[in-house]
Amino acid sequence: MQNRVNLFPTRADALARLPAQTWDLVVIGGGISGAGVAQQAARRGWSVLLLEQRDFAWGTSSRSSKLVHGGLRYLKEGDLKTTLHSVRERQRLLREAPGLVEPQSFLFADCPGRKPGRWLMQTGLVVYDLMAGQRSHYYADLATAQALAPGLAPPGLRGALVFQDAKTDDARLVWRVLLEARRDGAVLLNYVAVESLTTANGKVTGLVAKDSLTGQTHAVQARAVVNATGAWADRLRAGVGAAPLLRPLRGSHLVLPFWRLPVAQSISFMHPQDGRPVFFYPWEGATLVGTTDLDHRADLDAEASITASEVAYLLDAVNDQFPAAQITAADISACYAGVRPVIDDGQQDASKATRDHVVRDESGMVTLAGGKLTTFRLMAQDALALAAPHAGKAFERSDAPLFTPAPPLNPRWSPAVRQRLTARYGAYAAEWSTGACDDLHTIPGTQTLWLELAIAARHEAVQHLDDLLLRRTRLGILLPRGGLDYLPRIHQLCAPHLAWDEARWELEVERYRALIAAHYQPPGTAQALGSDHDFAQRNSCSDPNAGTDPGPGATAQHATR
Repeated sequence: MQNRVNLFPTRADALARLPAQTWDLVVIGGGISGAGVAQQAARRGWSVLLLEQRDFAWGTSSRSSKLVHGGLRYLKEGDLKTTLHSVRERQRLLREAPGLVEPQSFLFADCPGRKPGRWLMQTGLVVYDLMAGQRSHYYADLATAQALAPGLAPPGLRGALVFQDAKTDDARLVWRVLLEARRDGAVLLNYVAVESLTTANGKVTGLVAKDSLTGQTHAVQARAVVNATGAWADRLRAGVGAAPLLRPLRGSHLVLPFWRLPVAQSISFMHPQDGRPVFFYPWEGATLVGTTDLDHRADLDAEASITASEVAYLLDAVNDQFPAAQITAADISACYAGVRPVIDDGQQDASKATRDHVVRDESGMVTLAGGKLTTFRLMAQDALALAAPHAGKAFERSDAPLFTPAPPLNPRWSPAVRQRLTARYGAYAAEWSTGACDDLHTIPGTQTLWLELAIAARHEAVQHLDDLLLRRTRLGILLPRGGLDYLPRIHQLCAPHLAWDEARWELEVERYRALIAAHYQPPGTAQALGSDHDFAQRNSCSDPNAGTDPGPGATAQHATR
């Protein structure tokens, strides 16, 4: 395979190519589903164009629960197929992307009167382990459980079940897959929105796209089109006369400083208020708490935000398991909310709505909707199986590795640094980290290397400051105040690669401050994000979901992505 490390087109060159050829496949949507489709098609030699209306991984794929899990809860619903596929794909990702997809131990407290109960849970874990071809679960008595999780003290605690799953940085997993697609020749463009589809003889033959950065429109011809736009999929489907398919569900999370809630295990349990699953676990140097599951009725184009009732619901969950910690809203470093594209199967209870995916060929446009982060490879192949006849291609399913082997890094660097860079950049880690020295230190309070900022600014299509701090790195949710205190150093590292003048930098900083204040801090907090004025007062935490949230106690459900 040709190494294209120095052949990535500039944005201007990529835009110029849009009308210059008929693409075998145009993928609409730059989350994990679209990335997977682009990677699988490009690996097979198809000419591939991927268009994303915002930033890559802007939607659900950077706002998930960060778990690469086997879907243990689906066993209770009798969905053995989804669980089996998820377990096998989890094991594949653990093998192929070490350091990016990592094992995570889970602890489920055994308390009398709390569902599902020790024996039912243990039965499910036996099946879970059999599917994975390993035995990883065991029962920990009270002393062992409290040694594994000091401070764990829900009412009546008598022991715990311990089992294994996995976690990831979801946005970085998307980028690792995108890098593979780009390596195999796919053209990837963010901030290019599809305005309309073009048809001939009742079949989709292309589209009209608009570059949101310049306002220019481009006509694109395609033999096949895959709609992988997640929660937005029904909009494109309406263009071919298809009936709505999706039920948008909002999942919200809290991020706490690790020192405030230091846990080595993922603490998984049923919320005492309504019996729905909640968890919290160590992630990227912080502690992540999630999640809710609410029908999301706000405008999908507006950034989703957590509500005050969701904050209270999640804090109640934490304090139920660790009552002595007395975690309050003042302890929250950040919060985030995302909208899941769940298939509307008529279930009144959102937590019981299917998390399986569907693929549909509608007038020559293949829609891929629903599904889970863990099974993106299988989902992509299902979509390509339907798209192949339109593209004039033969298609066979493949179990080939997802990721190109990475060359070794500088042996003088620590194993942790080498693994982190390899996990995030794969085959490009060595070249992109050449000459790094002082930038190999971690940013305080996180596991992020300073070098990651410069790499993103130079190589990863950063168009706005939030691209850099919320998705290429996760500093915006890992650090207090969205990482604003580190902006001088960030500017110094990234300015040579972003080609922004001082006026543009200041505009981006103001834009980012407003975004953090409105959508990544608990609603109603008076946390000033400006350096010389009360920025929070000018940009109060608006709630786009106001008036639509009946409260997690009534409808908050368990996240499964």
